[in-house]
Amino acid sequence: MNKNTREILIGAGTVVLGSLALRYFSRKHQPLETVSAVDLSRYAGKWYEIAAFPLIFERGCHCTTAEYTLHPAGYVKVVNSCRRNSPQGKVKQAMGKAFPVPGSNNTKLKVQFQWPFRGDYWIIALDEDYSHALVGTPDRQYLWVLARSPFMAPTLYQNLVHLAQQKGFDTDHLHLTNQACFD
Repeated sequence: MNKNTREILIGAGTVVLGSLALRYFSRKHQPLETVSAVDLSRYAGKWYEIAAFPLIFERGCHCTTAEYTLHPAGYVKVVNSCRRNSPQGKVKQAMGKAFPVPGSNNTKLKVQFQWPFRGDYWIIALDEDYSHALVGTPDRQYLWVLARSPFMAPTLYQNLVHLAQQKGFDTDHLHLTNQACFD
């Protein structure tokens, strides 16, 4: 390999590595925008998981739902449910609490399933009639597409996936949730 070829390859490699590093770090630190405000009384109720980044404790889950109930103490009671291993399988539930982050207009919640650990739950898209939502975490490690119905029109789903991509989520990790028990 002659000197010019080696310099070109080193230069090209440096540019590629630099652009990958810039992309990684800019995505890592880019602030995640949420919706402007959420009326928790309208957000309360049953949501169906249309798609999500796979979570270890949801492995083998079908027909996944989340039910939110306002508690007089100021938090939101959370009940996540799914059927294990098949749409006819045993129901598995996880109960928790969600606490609105002060100053966020209820767009950012801290969810707790096991004390003292709390995780981020940021509402990044919400239809004006509260029929569907896109929820994620600021580190882009978790993402959920939720709807009031177990099924979503493909065009709407693709629009939400595109929005998630614009917000820096790697939607290649997004998996559709099997909601066959609601047919």
